[in-house]
Amino acid sequence: MTEHNRFNHQKYLPYTPVALKDRTWPDQVIEVAPRWCSVDLRDGNQALIEPMSVNQKKQMFDLLLEVGFKEIEVGFPAASQPDFDFVRYLIEEDRIPDDVTIQVLTQARPELIARTYESLKGARSAIVHVYNSTSVVQREKVFKTDKQGIIDIAVAGARVVKEHAEKAPETDWHFQYSPESFTGTEVDFAVDVCNAVIDVWQPTAEKKIIINLPATVEMATPNVFADQVEYFCRNVDRRDAVVVSLHTHNDRGCAVAAAELAVMAGADRVEGTMLGNGERTGNMDIVVMAMNMYSQGIDPTLDFSDMDKIVTVVKACTQIDVHPRQPYSGDLVFTAFSGSHQDAIKKCLDLYQEGSTWEIAYLPIDPRDLGRTYQDVIRVNSQSGKGGVAYVLQSKFGFNLPRWLQIDFSRVIQKEAETTGQEIAADKIWTLFKATYLHDQQSVTLDSFNFSKSGERETFKASLTCFEQTLDISGEGDGVMDAFVEAIKEATDIDFEIMEYGEHALGQGADAEAVTYIQLKNGLQRHTGVAISRDIVSSSLNALLRAASQLIEESRQRNAA
Repeated sequence: MTEHNRFNHQKYLPYTPVALKDRTWPDQVIEVAPRWCSVDLRDGNQALIEPMSVNQKKQMFDLLLEVGFKEIEVGFPAASQPDFDFVRYLIEEDRIPDDVTIQVLTQARPELIARTYESLKGARSAIVHVYNSTSVVQREKVFKTDKQGIIDIAVAGARVVKEHAEKAPETDWHFQYSPESFTGTEVDFAVDVCNAVIDVWQPTAEKKIIINLPATVEMATPNVFADQVEYFCRNVDRRDAVVVSLHTHNDRGCAVAAAELAVMAGADRVEGTMLGNGERTGNMDIVVMAMNMYSQGIDPTLDFSDMDKIVTVVKACTQIDVHPRQPYSGDLVFTAFSGSHQDAIKKCLDLYQEGSTWEIAYLPIDPRDLGRTYQDVIRVNSQSGKGGVAYVLQSKFGFNLPRWLQIDFSRVIQKEAETTGQEIAADKIWTLFKATYLHDQQSVTLDSFNFSKSGERETFKASLTCFEQTLDISGEGDGVMDAFVEAIKEATDIDFEIMEYGEHALGQGADAEAVTYIQLKNGLQRHTGVAISRDIVSSSLNALLRAASQLIEESRQRNAA
């Protein structure tokens, strides 16, 4: 076999679309959330290398209740003893809230249906979910039967389901049928099979049944699935007595999109798993679909406000990691490393007023809604710019750097990131900031000062330690800072001016410290000073002196040369 033949697209046939020329779903808009059913404990569990233990199932069930699911498929009790025992535990230990209905799955085989009802004995309310495969490939190559043979299997199973329910009237029974591999079934034949089941169950608008349409294998683009669902909804019998449900898999990576379009096409209910665990490439991720609605101002009826807990529990129960970029739940989904992204996010957040409409660049939802913090939003590496560094210093340490200082300090961070090749953590950014602007190793320090006012002029006198020698200075100006500048210039014979000045409190209250940022200009050279003190005057004077000391040291070096 040649290398070319190993990758041969010609052995695949294109999917035949539905002939639905008057489709209406593209004009629909989702305005309310569908009914949700979690299948984490059944479909999600059977896809695990190591199925959940009883304790893990209990933990997962409690999480599903906490999130707000009202319908939960808890197992396939006829297929395994652990599933049977777990269903019995939920019922016998009264673990099912009154407003929650459990669902169990069974094939359309009499002995399995009987075992299923045995597991549900004493349940207040339950959905019995029965299925048989209807697709062309299953019909022809697995069951080796014709269409009528498939209908006969479905009808026989539906009758047995109904008979067992009639024997246990103390339970509020709900029936669900799935034409498994719906996407591989001729859509008109899928309607025929479901209509035959409906005819057995005789649902009413007051006592509806569920017809679940599984994309057991995702075989076409989401719009084709939506066409199938719209065709089905138009042609199924007793539509007012039928809840049309979806169960999409993710073979093509479009399970969420397929479910969204199918809801637009008329579906009422959606099955899936939290974080998308399931056979092959997974089930439809309910977190993603529900949060997509949330981002459009729609109540998803599920609560994902503690996303970190959800991720932790699901990972512990499934032993499957969550990709850091998985929508909404990944560790990095709200994180920007790009400098332009960071700058835009910071500027939007600076303008955002609590309670107003959320309109923040690059953030479709507020990370706090999922229990995340803004510290998760911006992280710094070699691709980052001044905005990201400034955001970290402001959000974590309270320093609101002026733009000129953002530019100055970002060069320090850029160099560190390029040297190490790693992300620069917030604490490391703070360490570098202190080492660059707040270090104690100064050649010139302010020992004491006083100032007095005469008319509109300030007189400033101070004692400095300048290169281990005492230097007394004095000057006059229009204000304290102006007088201090004149005093230094006169004592050192160095000409400079203040180009940039900024100050703010670090925190709130009377005990809050003040920080001052100053940039001096001497010819073409710029020098930065930053200082922190409990009063703004001391902070300003020390910031000025930090910048001026750099000028004085450079002057001494030039003179020595």
